[in-house]
This record gives sequence, C-alpha cells and structure tokens, in this order.
Amino acid sequence: ISNFDLISEIFKNNIYSIEKKIDFTFKEAIILIDNLEHTLINLTGYKKLNGSQLSKDNVTYLLNSLKLLINENEKNNTILHIFNSKYLLDKKEIENLPIGLFGNFYSHELSFFMINTNDHKNLNNILNNCNLKLKKIISKNFVDGANFINENKENETFLKININDKNSSLIFFENSSLKFIKDFIFGFEIILKDISKITNLEIENIKNILNDYDFNAENLDKVIIEKKYFK
Repeated sequence: ISNFDLISEIFKNNIYSIEKKIDFTFKEAIILIDNLEHTLINLTGYKKLNGSQLSKDNVTYLLNSLKLLINENEKNNTILHIFNSKYLLDKKEIENLPIGLFGNFYSHELSFFMINTNDHKNLNNILNNCNLKLKKIISKNFVDGANFINENKENETFLKININDKNSSLIFFENSSLKFIKDFIFGFEIILKDISKITNLEIENIKNILNDYDFNAENLDKVIIEKKYFK
C-alpha cells in the first residue's frame, strides 16, 4: 500500500457499489490476504511431568510462554494465526491434546503466522476510513490448504506447489497446520520463454500446443504437431 487516499477511494467506491446492489450496509470486514509479506515461525515448548498428569494449566502456560516469546522478539510483526502443530508425550506423537494422561516429558509445537505490523495498521486504517471494523485477517494459503484437507480427509500432511504465470509458491501443511510457505518471483512464463528461445515460436502458439497435446514420456516420440500451430 503506497497511496492511502487512492486505495481508500477504491475500497469506498467498490463497497458502496456492492451495498447499493444488495441493499445492505456493511459494518465489519474479514480480509483474505494473498500477496502481503509474511513470516512463519515454528516453536516448541517443553514441560517436565516426572510421572504426573498433564493438566490444562500446563498446556495454557506453554502456549502463553511461546506467544510471549514471539511478541518479544517479533516486534515488527503481528500474529494472524496460531496453529497447534504437534503433541509429544514421552517422545510419542499424540493425535489429540493429551490432557489427563500421565508421563515424564511433554512437548507442544506451535506455528505462528504473522504479517508486518505496519501492513496490519494500514489495512485497519483503510477500513476505518470506509466506516468498517476489521474483524479478522486470514491467509489465503491457509484457506486453500483447509479446503484441500476437507476434500481429502486422509491427507492432513502434504506439500502443495502452485505454479502461476509470473509467480510460484510452496506450501507445507503438517497435521492440518500451516508450517511453511515460500514464494518465488517466477512461474510458468519462464518455461514458455525457454521453449520460445529453442523453437523460435511465439508464446501464444506454444500455449496452444501445450494445451492441446499430451507430452508424456510414453507418447513423446509419436506426437506430430499440426501445421496450423506454426503461424
């Protein structure tokens, strides 16, 4: 966000247009972010039990300690999401929070998803300028992953690779928790340019060929491209 007045005006005009169309006045908003810079940190807290029972207070203390550690060391970032990543009791991974179980050593891993605090303030101010309250900011990467898990119940741990025209990303989920994101400033376009250099074909022609033909290993030697593609 480099021009507050311009962005605010765009928001206002679009919101007013929607409100007028559906005859409804919005009071709050949930923002789904896709391209803001973010930070994702994984931390693990530990508790010696010495044969005693794990209590809710033990878990609450660990969670608050890790959150405090993040707030003290990431002063330029604001936490958007906190995910329970992993529970270990005596080095054995437990599927659910093991409150009430006995053991000697408990560890609890959390994932913290954050954005820059100034970005958070700017979004808040823009919505305030539109008479809207910012209810929540959600990462689109998390929503995409959650939707995938809902459709594939058996795949709670997976690596998702997104390749767009001009950018790409790696997204890693473990036990339904967002653990890692890496964005790249290149995408499918760089492959098209390489093919264009080798074949001297126009980009649009290459897109048409790739869309219409199946270049798998089994039939690669048999593919004959029709004359109409060579403009």
